[in-house]
Amino acid sequence: MSENRSPASRAAFWRGFRDCSPFVVIVIPFSTLFGVAARDAGLDLFQVVAMSAIVIAGAAQFTALSLLQDGAPVFVVLLASLAVNMRMAMYSAALVPHLGKASLRLRMLMAYVMVDQTYAVSVQTYEAEPQMPLDEKVSYYFGCIIVVCIPWYLCTFLGALLGQAIPVSLSPDFAVPICFIALFAPMLHSLPHLVAAGVSVLAAVLFSGLPWNFGLIVAALLAMLAGAQVEFWQIRRRTRTQTVVAPLD
Repeated sequence: MSENRSPASRAAFWRGFRDCSPFVVIVIPFSTLFGVAARDAGLDLFQVVAMSAIVIAGAAQFTALSLLQDGAPVFVVLLASLAVNMRMAMYSAALVPHLGKASLRLRMLMAYVMVDQTYAVSVQTYEAEPQMPLDEKVSYYFGCIIVVCIPWYLCTFLGALLGQAIPVSLSPDFAVPICFIALFAPMLHSLPHLVAAGVSVLAAVLFSGLPWNFGLIVAALLAMLAGAQVEFWQIRRRTRTQTVVAPLD
């Protein structure tokens, strides 16, 4: 980002910071729990912190950790983690209309630090305010990132450092599904979205018995296919309607 940001860009940065601040309530316990769990799984302090710094994806990190503990082959661990994080590719595609004209350096940095909370808050703001200039959109994005990523790094380190000092009874596992519901439930505003969500839930339950959490991969693929097919069906239906109505104009 530019050293000499305009007052509007600085205001956008702090607005993003404020808008994403509520998610600290989720990030702090979740990242601390990962640090504790990773140490319990046999990773040393450096490995725990490095994993969080490189991946920055709680769901993928817990997935990899669980599979490593189960003795899954490395390629399965990588495949499962990639499948869990496939949503990031869709997030990136959705942000291209808003941030695609930023420099390559900025886009690479934004892709590296992208997380669910940042995407959800940013895209809703961008869509609500399409007139927002690019520099303000970039500043807003980084404001969202700072308030999520810094606590993530710090609390992962503290969790790994404290280890067994945190009792299991304080485990905030419930926070993860609640966070995802709060983020994405308001965005399920079209039939393809609803169908994809429904198929993913149903498939995840039906295929939950598959080894190494492959059921989640199957559920994600089926959900994407179902959502895409419904969207294609809607497009074909609109096209046929326009073709029928056109001669009457």
